[in-house]
Amino acid sequence: MAKENFNWKSLFINDETNKEEGSTAVKPAAPVLSTPEKKFPTQVTDSFPASAVSNPFLNEIFEVYDKGFDSLNLEGFDFFELYKSVLAVGITNPQSYQMAFTMGKTIRPDLNKEFLLEKANFYISEIEKVYAKYDTVGKTKKSELDNNITKEKYNLSKSISDLEAKIIELQKELESKKMELQKIDPKNMEQLSEIQLKMEANDLAKQKILSSINTVITGINQYL
Repeated sequence: MAKENFNWKSLFINDETNKEEGSTAVKPAAPVLSTPEKKFPTQVTDSFPASAVSNPFLNEIFEVYDKGFDSLNLEGFDFFELYKSVLAVGITNPQSYQMAFTMGKTIRPDLNKEFLLEKANFYISEIEKVYAKYDTVGKTKKSELDNNITKEKYNLSKSISDLEAKIIELQKELESKKMELQKIDPKNMEQLSEIQLKMEANDLAKQKILSSINTVITGINQYL
């Protein structure tokens, strides 16, 4: 049994590069697989859309899913082993399915299409559960962040509005003070002029009285 499996794997691995006798033996099954072949995607399944290539987290998250899928592997040969075998040879190569199925039959004689599809649904269901969990976590975090951003924007917008209102009030106050400043000189000019004249008169009066006193002092010194 071990030798048979080894020989089958050698043929399996070399199928893509060599058109040897083993691959020729599988060719009659090709017409039977013509219908599923039409369902193959136009791009390789493990590739990503061009629009997502720039996503820096894509490979990291895919690796998490890939390892998670590996951890789900049930005992014995089922969809998981067939999937890995087909993926290794060529997912769009019809012969790879026949080869993987043949290998599976050597391990699990009662293997059939219905069993494989049933197990495929199991793996899909488990992956969907993980996806739903992390999708919920992601949406919750995004919602929280959106709410925080909205609140922060509101608070900042209100602060800006308050400051703008204060600036308008300060500008009004500034203009008012400028006008008051401009009115100070005209408003006090008459009083300033009066004070100035009185100060000048005070100087003149002092000089006059002192001059006459000094004249008398001089006369006393000369004539007495």
